[in-house]
Amino acid sequence: MPYLTYILFRIATFPLQYLPYKILHLLGKVLGLAVYALYPKYRKRALSNLALATDLNLSPDQIVATAKKSLQNLAITALEYPRLSIEKNIHRLATCQNPEPSASMIQSGQGVIYFCGHQTNWEILFLEGTKRMPGVAIGRPIKNDYLYRWIMALREKFGGKIIRPTNAYKEAFRALKQGKFVGIVGDQGMPDSGFSCPFLGREAWTSPLPALLSSRTGCPVIVATTRREFGRYTIHYSDPILPTEDPYVQMRQILAVFENAIKERPHEWLWIHNRWKQQPPGKIFKRFRHDAIAFIFSDNSTAVSSIAQIRTLYPREQVTAFVPSPFSSSEIEVKSHDDLFSEDYRFKLIVDFTQNSKVQKHFSHLSALNISSFANPEEFFAHARR
Repeated sequence: MPYLTYILFRIATFPLQYLPYKILHLLGKVLGLAVYALYPKYRKRALSNLALATDLNLSPDQIVATAKKSLQNLAITALEYPRLSIEKNIHRLATCQNPEPSASMIQSGQGVIYFCGHQTNWEILFLEGTKRMPGVAIGRPIKNDYLYRWIMALREKFGGKIIRPTNAYKEAFRALKQGKFVGIVGDQGMPDSGFSCPFLGREAWTSPLPALLSSRTGCPVIVATTRREFGRYTIHYSDPILPTEDPYVQMRQILAVFENAIKERPHEWLWIHNRWKQQPPGKIFKRFRHDAIAFIFSDNSTAVSSIAQIRTLYPREQVTAFVPSPFSSSEIEVKSHDDLFSEDYRFKLIVDFTQNSKVQKHFSHLSALNISSFANPEEFFAHARR
């Protein structure tokens, strides 16, 4: 079956190899709007994450518009893969604004760590970089081995090498000592990493690998960002971020630079991944494991008596309680039932104890991926805990 899937994929995407990038981008915009309309999982996750990124200060209308553009960006990226697989001159498509001084560091035998994220087409950074410099990047394999080998051939076509996360530290350390660059896509949520810091207004778990490598080798970290304009990609390198006594201090500096790039062009970032997920699998069943939850209570006393259990189950998540009469709480956000039907895109999970038929209709049109009704909090906790 994996081989058949691969063959069907190659047949379906074969014509895309020969279409101009301009046409691919137009098709991507149409496809992105179709995904927004027809794929609620992607739409709702993007809407919720944009609402949770409080540092962006987006209105509901801006959240919707940015979510649509973000899915268009993702569709363009997907359609470009077949074309990039036969692209021989990457500089027809991408230009680095300031290749120096990082290129001179590599030429002198100094390793460099490039930190990047899922902006525009993130494959462009490694392709353009390995066209000019020797380097490796960390890449997670996908389940279909046939398709993964095709993607690997695309990524390594200019001489770069992709290393798997299981060998990441050892292989990256070796590459830096050899005077190569190491590319790390580090904007994904990793609740088992042990390191977190504020990111776009919310606490986010992040791998500290770039800073740990920098501290161990003395190599600087450079944040690489991209933007797509007029059908072409522009790459920009930050000033070198040097290792500090505390690697976590350097990691916060790295993330702050990348965060500012997202703020400038939020529609070019990938908003469908769970950047702010707070828990790894194991404690809560998957359908109840979300980063933003709304509990709707029928009376205040039940809400007050449930706060401690809620915080035990969701110690770091965004939790809001809707109650008949709002009260003060240092543990969770509390809102009145009068605010229940506002245009709030934050919540991915709705837990309703009121049996209100309007709840399902309202939140299903916003960002809720799971709307569950229970007779009381005890029933919910019994269903949620593993």
